Amino acid sequence: MRLLGLDPGLRVTGWGVIEVDGNRLRHVADGSVATGSGSLAERLARLYEGLTVVIREHDPHEAAVEETFVNRNPESTLKLGHARGIALLVPAHAGLPVAEYSATLVKKSVVGNGHAAKEQVQMMVRTLLPGAQLETADAADALAVAICHAHHRATNARIAAAEEGTQ
Repeated sequence: MRLLGLDPGLRVTGWGVIEVDGNRLRHVADGSVATGSGSLAERLARLYEGLTVVIREHDPHEAAVEETFVNRNPESTLKLGHARGIALLVPAHAGLPVAEYSATLVKKSVVGNGHAAKEQVQMMVRTLLPGAQLETADAADALAVAICHAHHRATNARIAAAEEGTQ
């Protein structure tokens, strides 16, 4: 099973692709889509195009997106919401199931502490995915989202199977 993790941002959106085989994880690729300057519409279009290329090149089976952190600045939060919308739309448009996880749950799933520092997350991503070069901090965060999804999708599948067995 190939999973795509996305860490949405308007300036830079991180992405990471992992392979999951049982409880074994393998790094496939990671990187980021930078939107540069220009109008909001132009930047969102570049984000859409960049994520479309990532999905075409790496052919994931499922995607997971980090939920938006509410900022003190409502304008910044709204702009981040636009980028997150694109991060949800692109994989859904490609026919992928899309899961969403809070930053706290991602950190807790990867590090064991929901308030872990970025450096701790990066260290654990490198530990869990030997050989991962981590192109950027945003890519490391995206790989953490993919790892979180790998852990939770397995649990959710067991719960769904148990519920079907009792009906």
